[in-house]
Amino acid sequence: MKDNYKSGFISIVGRPNVGKSTLVNSLLGYKVAIVSDKPQTTRNKILAVMTMPDAQLLFIDTPGIHKPKHKLGQYMVQAAANTLREVDVILFLFDVTQELGAGDKFILERLEDIATPVILVLNKIDKLAKHEILPIIEQYSRLREFSAVIPVSALEKINLTKLIDEIKPYLQAGPQYYPE
Repeated sequence: MKDNYKSGFISIVGRPNVGKSTLVNSLLGYKVAIVSDKPQTTRNKILAVMTMPDAQLLFIDTPGIHKPKHKLGQYMVQAAANTLREVDVILFLFDVTQELGAGDKFILERLEDIATPVILVLNKIDKLAKHEILPIIEQYSRLREFSAVIPVSALEKINLTKLIDEIKPYLQAGPQYYPE
């Protein structure tokens, strides 16, 4: 193991179609997850590995969390929820072009008893004027104390380096789990 090397698992959760798979693809620089405007395209957890000189970040792209209406929906929500206690960091992804809704509150309820650091990632900021983003940050900040709040555009690759910089301090010294 390299001196001062860090590694850890990061779960990406959010409602369907907020850009979880797009974020994974943009962070890694190539397509590892299916991206579609059809809800529930991701049906199982996808592990995406980002190896850097000082750290290995293991992203878990999860199905969108929603109130399930059928057995498949129940399975997908459970698959996403199971990652919450198994990871070092949780990224709660929110689409800034959508209103705060019951689905977001449903996810926040799942996060209430979780001691894992939760970083709020406000996605699709490229779709809004800068002055429209601060009220959204304030709205979410009143709902829960987040470890950090990072506005990004996964599609346009805005603030992704800042997001990685916010994740790294929560990772523990550890091995490189997977080869480069």
